[in-house]
Amino acid sequence: MTNLKSLERAELSLPPLYSLVTLRESGDAHGHAESLAPEAGAGTLVWARRFDVAEFAVVLEPGEPLATARRAFICGMAAVADALSTHAPPEKPIAFDWPGGIRCDGARIGGARMSWPKDCAEKAEPDWLVFSAMITLSRNLSDPGFYPNSSSLEEEGFEDVDAGMLIESFSRHLMVHFDTWASRGFKGVAESYLERLPRTRPADRRSFDASGDLLVKAGANGRVEKRPLAPGLLAPEWLDVATGAPAL
Repeated sequence: MTNLKSLERAELSLPPLYSLVTLRESGDAHGHAESLAPEAGAGTLVWARRFDVAEFAVVLEPGEPLATARRAFICGMAAVADALSTHAPPEKPIAFDWPGGIRCDGARIGGARMSWPKDCAEKAEPDWLVFSAMITLSRNLSDPGFYPNSSSLEEEGFEDVDAGMLIESFSRHLMVHFDTWASRGFKGVAESYLERLPRTRPADRRSFDASGDLLVKAGANGRVEKRPLAPGLLAPEWLDVATGAPAL
């Protein structure tokens, strides 16, 4: 896999909506996007040019209360999955762990998170949201077999794919999903996410409430279990905070 391209490319081919900010390899895309968000505004896309991980963040301005605006995370996840699927080998399905973990053929390859102004109340309209994702491109491991629960695009057979290609694809798919939300309602976006979320029981029925919390109904007449969205965005289980990369 030619992931060193991600360090060589100076620019990305993004739709006009976006404004690109690039960071050196040691940069923190999510944190930098948060610092820029109040002034830079919607469409600012921050790319940390790491050789091992595709790391990027985008600033959003939702125009609705925080309680419902967080559903933009579902759009972001669907866009990341679509970008990966575009380049994935046919036999390598992309799936999710609730809410932000991303897997390829059953192994964790990264994830996504979201943040908002700390002082924003649930019923207030946030000035900004930041959606970010990390996807492991390659790993310098002597024996990847010691970590069967995780993987990288290189190990999963993605060929000639670099971080820039994934980000370019993500930027376009994100616009498509937001357009779907505007034209068909949130249900269209929800379907794109839920089809990648494995069922615990085959008969489970899944949906989202107005706040983006996952509702799981056990069969036609079973009780409904609610899985909150917000906690998993602020403290994502897939992220190793010590290394700043997806957990092994």
